[in-house]
Amino acid sequence: MSIKVVWIKACYWLEPLIMGILCRRVKRYLFPPLFIMANIMKQYLFLLSIKLVSHLNWHAVQWLGRFIGQLFIWLPNQEKRAARVNIGLCFPELSSQEQEKLFKQSMIEGAITMVEMPGVWCGNSDSLLSRLDDPDGQSALNALIERGRGVIVAGPHLGSWEVCGLFLARIAPITTLYRPPRYDVLAKLMAQGRSQTGARLVPTDASGVKALYKTLRQGGMVAILPDQQPKSTRGAAFAPFFGQPALTMELISRLSAKTGAPVIFSFVERLPRGKGYRMHWVQAPEGINDTDAVVAATALNQGVENCVRICPTQYQWSYKRFRKHPDGKTNRYAVSK
Repeated sequence: MSIKVVWIKACYWLEPLIMGILCRRVKRYLFPPLFIMANIMKQYLFLLSIKLVSHLNWHAVQWLGRFIGQLFIWLPNQEKRAARVNIGLCFPELSSQEQEKLFKQSMIEGAITMVEMPGVWCGNSDSLLSRLDDPDGQSALNALIERGRGVIVAGPHLGSWEVCGLFLARIAPITTLYRPPRYDVLAKLMAQGRSQTGARLVPTDASGVKALYKTLRQGGMVAILPDQQPKSTRGAAFAPFFGQPALTMELISRLSAKTGAPVIFSFVERLPRGKGYRMHWVQAPEGINDTDAVVAATALNQGVENCVRICPTQYQWSYKRFRKHPDGKTNRYAVSK
């Protein structure tokens, strides 16, 4: 093969790569203001939509949520597939018709949860919490607070967890972990909304965990979402959740074991037809602060499961809770070809 032929072939294969690099550099250096402006406009349009939704009354919020939920059911999306997989894994005793009914209800309830968040962040917390019924009168929580060792509230992604956070902060000073979203304007709005009743937000890093320990040692209250899958197996253990192996955090059990703080589960159930909310308090299972990581993780997941079984339609089934598997290979959410 002649040098000329080799050169022609090389140019043929390298041309797309070279042009791609040049185009990216041209866009980067000649048009950065356009990209920056577009990103800013996108964020503020998103913020404007949140502000508009926050002014809807609760009947309108539920109507809009049901409409968006129906769209999620009809249109192809990853959340839809993940919800069906999770429900199939967690409720094998249900018939296919019953699983499909639970799937559709959960998608609608998840959309309502999303639509009601702007009103929780931007609305009047006094007016909002006046719609919350607490039949137990948080007597179980008060009894734990009186021990003086602090309290760990485990609140799963069930019902209206944003309302639950506001209510907990109204009962007593509380420290919670907070991971800001990607959009800066939304991060500011969320932080203001979640702290409006006095909650202290700390980052999801070593400094935040240190703040949780300090709060508990001072007899305070902390709130943690117990059903998020850890990023790695470090500080986590596989334990059954609805009979399926799920990578589970050890943070709650370690906090309880090292400080002596008791754990209680709580969630806010959203009542139908805009009638308001109902607070639920659920006792933690035995062994949640066991030194054996698997025993503690199993108790933690059992506590979440006990909450979910009270109103399974309002759990966030679209979250890929079983993404990691003990064998390191099995992907429960893989699309079959």
